[in-house]
Amino acid sequence: MLERESRAYGWLGDDNSFMTAVAETINSDFLVIGGGIAGMRAAIELARVGTVVVLTKEGPTDSNTEVAQGGIAVALSDEDEVSLHLEDTLRAGDGLCETAAVKILVEEGVDRIQELIDWGTAFDRDGSLLSFTREGAHSRSRVVHAKGDSTGREVMRVLRMKASSQLNIQFLHHCFCLDFILQEGAVAGAWYLDEKDQQVKAVLSRATVLASGGAGCVYSETTNPDLATGDGVAMAFRAGATLSDLEFFQFHPTALCLKGAPRFLISEAIRGEGGYLRNVDCERFMSRYHNQAELAPRDVVSRAIAVEMKKTGSRFVYLDLTHRNPDFIRKRFPRIYETCLNYNVDITVDMIPIHPAAHYFIGGVKTDLCGKTTLPGLYAAGEAASTGVHGANRLASNSLLEGLVFGARVGICAAEEAPRKPPQIHSTTLPSHYGPGLDPRFLRETRMAVQRLMWEKVGIMREGRKLKEGLKHLLHWSTRVRTHSQSRPECELSNLLLLAELIILCAMAREESRGAHYRIEYPCKNDLKFQKHSLIHQSMKVAFLPVTPPPPPPKKEETGEDGEKGDEA
Repeated sequence: MLERESRAYGWLGDDNSFMTAVAETINSDFLVIGGGIAGMRAAIELARVGTVVVLTKEGPTDSNTEVAQGGIAVALSDEDEVSLHLEDTLRAGDGLCETAAVKILVEEGVDRIQELIDWGTAFDRDGSLLSFTREGAHSRSRVVHAKGDSTGREVMRVLRMKASSQLNIQFLHHCFCLDFILQEGAVAGAWYLDEKDQQVKAVLSRATVLASGGAGCVYSETTNPDLATGDGVAMAFRAGATLSDLEFFQFHPTALCLKGAPRFLISEAIRGEGGYLRNVDCERFMSRYHNQAELAPRDVVSRAIAVEMKKTGSRFVYLDLTHRNPDFIRKRFPRIYETCLNYNVDITVDMIPIHPAAHYFIGGVKTDLCGKTTLPGLYAAGEAASTGVHGANRLASNSLLEGLVFGARVGICAAEEAPRKPPQIHSTTLPSHYGPGLDPRFLRETRMAVQRLMWEKVGIMREGRKLKEGLKHLLHWSTRVRTHSQSRPECELSNLLLLAELIILCAMAREESRGAHYRIEYPCKNDLKFQKHSLIHQSMKVAFLPVTPPPPPPKKEETGEDGEKGDEA
């Protein structure tokens, strides 16, 4: 069972007065931060060998995974091969993929999807066979989906059911993580704000898995829910972990663009099922930008839409599926159909107004192939991690697969390598500035200002001059917001400011255009200088690490004329 105790902790306030807070401490073998696909899969694996605490920022059904629509890419059809999935991922990654990581993704992904099926995941089928669709930059139809366009919800239903059957897992919801607890340079757990009673509490653990998701809310236009503020990545940076490839933020080409409507994601699967992109003059335009037209990689499509909007002076373009059978549309995309209908758009007869929005944080906490970070005791998986699996531009529907594959790998690795005894910490010290938050109106207005700045100056197309202007404004705002607070809104804003600054520093350092990162004054790739991963840590200086060369192909054995192996020379 998990051990709990109450203890009074003290720290110095800004005025040097001694302040105390009563914090409950939980001792657990493992701590998982995040309840999405990567965190849940890691927790299931860890529960085989010890107790697990899973901290979630919101409720049990609140995560980026839950709203994922399109599906999961996996080479399971008779017309597909793992090697083709590998090639497509490497091609989309634009020279920055780590081949070993991609190989793990596509090979182990087959078993992980079969595992989900065995656990009861109801993927859509054509008769008895799995139904596959195609998405951008895939050479085959290999995306499995569930309930049309509710894949994430179905997968999470099954993972929650599986995790809930494990007696060793305890879920603590509405717990906002503040910072990692460090012991002699190693992560020994985390502080969190229990929003049910507004008390700061702690979990001590033998190993900690960070699966806190992305940071889409650093931008004003995003498909992410409000909870995606990059808290885990910011925590890792403050604790001393190295981050990688932060300049690569993927913008999804098609988010609903209607006055009063949220930036609801319109799945890439719509284009996979034959949807057309048209500008405001109703002209199809994608063939001018890429030979795969609507099925080009996401970075290409997003930039093409941005160019068309600028040409026509419009805030949006159209996504057109009206040439498909209405019954097919309603059955294949029920969630999108109902959502658009709520805003008086019937996608069976109306074109959908869309424009790009921030969607996926390609960079994150640097890890190895087992999810180990540069900080002992800390592992990372999913969108919070940077394994190099996505390179400079994530291939569509590889994100849920990544969460499954690397979530399981992290769980296995942490279970095997964690110290056998939990940390013994007798006098944990909280950071010195915890206390009530700043004025809510100031926090809200500053957050919106940061998001607008990032969209305008660090968006789909970037320019050095604007990046520098943006950085200047961010540094000014940062002086008015505390790093440590007992206010979730202030902590979220502090985390967004930190990540925005780091994204800009990495974007300024990469003087080329590659994948999701496009510099107007450097429109071409520069493999000689920048076929490398960016790295940044507490020094705030950007370094570059070359991509690991792919292994050479196996040598063919020489054979004689009769087909037998030749003698060695």
